[in-house]
Amino acid sequence: MIKLGLTGSIGMGKSTVARMFADEGVPVFDADAVVHELQGPGGALVAAIEAEFPDTSGPEGVNRTALREAVYGKPEAFARLEALIHPAVARAREAFLETHGAAPLVVLDIPLLFEAGGWQKVDRIVVVSAPAEVQRARVLGRPGMTESRFAEILARQLPDAEKRARADFVIATDGRLEATRDQVRRVIACVAGPAGG
Repeated sequence: MIKLGLTGSIGMGKSTVARMFADEGVPVFDADAVVHELQGPGGALVAAIEAEFPDTSGPEGVNRTALREAVYGKPEAFARLEALIHPAVARAREAFLETHGAAPLVVLDIPLLFEAGGWQKVDRIVVVSAPAEVQRARVLGRPGMTESRFAEILARQLPDAEKRARADFVIATDGRLEATRDQVRRVIACVAGPAGG
C-alpha cells in the first residue's frame, strides 16, 4: 500500500481535490471529517472537551464557535485541545488503514500534515496550492471569516511556498476543475502505476 499524504493551506482547494481522489476509487481518510464526527452529537470527544472547556457543548455536540472563542489567542489552551484531538484522530486513521489494508493506494487528507508531524507517516506528499490572492478571496468569502481569524490560521500553518518545496506533487487549483482532475489522475498514475488505484 502506498500512503499518499494530502495537504494544503486553508482555502487552497484541498477538500475538492480529496473528493476527486475518491471519485477515482482511491480510499480517502478525511481528518477534518473525523474531527467533526468526534465533536458532533454523541461524539467521543464531546464530554472531554466540555470538561476542559466548560460551556462549549450542547445537544448538538461541541459548539465550534464557542470552542474557537475559548482557545482564540491562547496557545496553552489550543495545545490542550490538540492533546485531546490528535490521539483520537490517530486512532481513527489506524482503523481506516486496517479497513483498507488491501488497497494499493490510499489518501490521508491531513490539513496540518507538516505542522503535526504526519508527513513522517506517508510515502508521498501532495500539496494543493493556489495563488495567495485566490486563497484570500476564497477564505474571506466564507461565512463568519474575518481578517484576524484568517491571519491566525495562516500563522499556525507552514507557508505555502515551504509546503510546495517539500511536496512530491503539487496540484494547482486556480484553473478549471477538469484541469485539476487531470492533475489528480496523473498523480494516481504516477504512484499506483498504469492500473491506477
